[in-house]
Amino acid sequence: MNWKLILQLSMFGLVMGLATVFVIPSKIEPLFWLVIFVVCAHVIAKQTSKPFLHGLCLGLANCVWITGAHVLLFHQYIATHAQEAQMMQSMPASPRIMMAIVGPVVGLVSGVVIGLFSLLASKLVKPAVA
Repeated sequence: MNWKLILQLSMFGLVMGLATVFVIPSKIEPLFWLVIFVVCAHVIAKQTSKPFLHGLCLGLANCVWITGAHVLLFHQYIATHAQEAQMMQSMPASPRIMMAIVGPVVGLVSGVVIGLFSLLASKLVKPAVA
């Protein structure tokens, strides 16, 4: 496993975690993620021999940054995300706890998606010469 690569690529998750709190609205967030997933898949495919596993680990690393940012900056996040705030009112636990529970699940799902993108990219691009 190339942990250095996963950590480097997870900086997209850190940036997005902060950007979704302060700048990026929910409606266009998926477009940013699509671009990030494609770029990460390409980089993973070029630099690793286990693209799916690296993509999966990247999704989990991203969820640490994003969930952390959203939980720590909860009040700022909710102030600009009315739809999410409304959904959280019907949750069985506090919104912060629910974020902490749901975040890793979303990270796992996004990791599977990045892993599949990476696997596909590995079939389309040639790996970098070692």
